[in-house]
This record gives sequence, structure tokens and C-alpha cells, in this order.
Amino acid sequence: MKIAQIAPIIERVPPEKYGGIERIVYVLTEELVQRGHEVTLFASGDSITSAKHFAAYPRALRGGVGDDYYGKIMLSMLNLGAAYKMHEQFDIIHDHNDALSLAIAEMVETPVVITKHGAFSEEAKIVYKNFKRSFVVTISDFQKKAAPDANHIATIYNGLEMEEYPFSDNDDGYLLFVGRISKEKGLHHAINVAEALGLKLIIAAKADKADEEYFEKIKPRFKGNIEWIGEVDGKRRNELFSRAICSLHPVDWPEPFGLTLIEAMACGCPVIAFDRGSIPEIIQDKITGFVVKNEEEMAARVKDIRSISRERCRKYALENFNSKKMVDQYEKIYQEILSQQNER
Repeated sequence: MKIAQIAPIIERVPPEKYGGIERIVYVLTEELVQRGHEVTLFASGDSITSAKHFAAYPRALRGGVGDDYYGKIMLSMLNLGAAYKMHEQFDIIHDHNDALSLAIAEMVETPVVITKHGAFSEEAKIVYKNFKRSFVVTISDFQKKAAPDANHIATIYNGLEMEEYPFSDNDDGYLLFVGRISKEKGLHHAINVAEALGLKLIIAAKADKADEEYFEKIKPRFKGNIEWIGEVDGKRRNELFSRAICSLHPVDWPEPFGLTLIEAMACGCPVIAFDRGSIPEIIQDKITGFVVKNEEEMAARVKDIRSISRERCRKYALENFNSKKMVDQYEKIYQEILSQQNER
């Protein structure tokens, strides 16, 4: 198949540090190339890929176009326009830019698959309800239920190449918070839990300008046992996972998936997370971690965390959220869509 993969250009593919969508696009693209497909990746010019690479803009927007990189819609549209202008060259287009692409996709004959990587906002629900030509893939069953009017074709869990992630059956006695410092990610809850238990909390997370108000409020709490080490690369992140007592994931929003959950478990690190969104689908409660309702339950479960087998965490993550399983499912829906089109 001739397949276009359209990545967001906020981060390069693969990302140097933060960037969950771009990591998924990378492993999907590389595996499809390995399987013999003719893949073109539309991504920032600093991206790295074995596929054919088309770059409408020379570098990722974050860190290169000022602070307001999420607001650079014009440059994102440049990337999308370049891809859809070439639509006749492809059997199928796989777009990872969410609702931003739906109106354009209505105007091309090439079938389009759009993976919904984030939560459905009320505005997004309206757009997905009105533009239904594209085939929508959700990344959890919870996410699918949030937008019943979308043209849903499949739910496919994210998968990564985690076989080489470091594993440890022991820990160094610290709690870990990974990701982004924002209100919805619930860092304040993690700090409260660590302080209540008198345990060290390492915060490996980026601070965006968009979350500056929250960051300034919480920054004075980074002292004593609460250590913020900033944004880290994948190697360092996984090392931290492998030696943590557990990863705390106290989100205050309807989490559609959560890549750090599967990465933590792949390193043998149990996860304790609030019962929000897709969390119960990703974590096996009492087996690979705990799903809790509040800070008090989270603190109590930290005390029970060594009842969780770190080896079982790793096995579960590698069996259920590996890249080959994810790509098998995408390849299958590509073929189904093209078969339906040929029957018309």
C-alpha cells in the first residue's frame, strides 16, 4: 500500500523528549516500512525516518517559533495542505492532526483515517459530527463513548517498542511523576501524597508557557523531598521508571490513554492512578497497579505497592501494548477500507 502518515509539526518525529503522538507516529511509520509498504511521512524537517519524508516546514514548532507554538495554526495548515494536495499519490491517508483535518479530508477522494489522540472537547464533538467522511480511530473504549456521532471504525490501543526498556525488580525508594506540569495532570495531588507519606517525589516533567499560572503556584513546593528535574529524554525517563517505587498518575481530566502508564509498567514500575477516563482499561487494578478515587486512597495504596509483581507489570505491558500488535490492527483497517472502496 501507498500510505501517507501526517504527523503534527509541534514536535519532531520521533520527539527528543516530550511528544506522545509523535512517538506513536514514529513506530507506526517504521513498522509499516519494515512490512514493505510505501510510506510517506509528512512531518517537520528535523524528523528522522526510514520512510519517504516530506517537510513543509524545516523544524518542529516547539522551541523554534517562539513561545506560542501551539497557536501556530498557519504552519500546521501548511503541513496538512501539502499532504492533502498530494492525495492522489496514496492509497490511504492516515492523519494524526485531529479535527483540524476533517474539513480538508471531506474534499479528497483518497480514504482518510484519523486517529483521535486527545480527549473530545465539546467543540471537537461538533466537528466530528458534521464531517463524517473520514474513518475515526479512538485509542480507548472510554474515548469512543465520548463521541458517539463520530464515524468510528475501530478502537486501537497505543503500542510502543518496549522490549529494550530497562527492567528492575527492586526500587530506590522514591515516587515518580512524569509528563507535563499542568492542573489537569494533577501534580499537586502527587506532592500531597508524597508529603503525607514522607517519601521523596521526583518530578520529570516539562513546564509549558500555557500552564505558567499553575506552575508558578506550585513551584514553591519544589523543595526538600520534592525534586523537579525538568523535562527528560526517553532513556533517562525509563531509567527513573525502572527504579521508582511506583509512578503516580493523579489526573484531573478524562485521560484518553496515557502513554506513560504503559512505559512505566514496561520498566516493572507499578502505577497508581485516579479513576478517570481510560485509566481502568490500561491498568489492571491490584495486578499492575491500583486505580483509586482520591489522594487518601492513593497514599494508602503506596503502602501496599510491594504486593504488586514488577515482573508481571512488564509482561502485561509488552503483551498488550506492543508496537506490532498496534500496527497489525492499523494494517487491517487500511485493508478493510480499501476492500470496501473497491467493491463500490
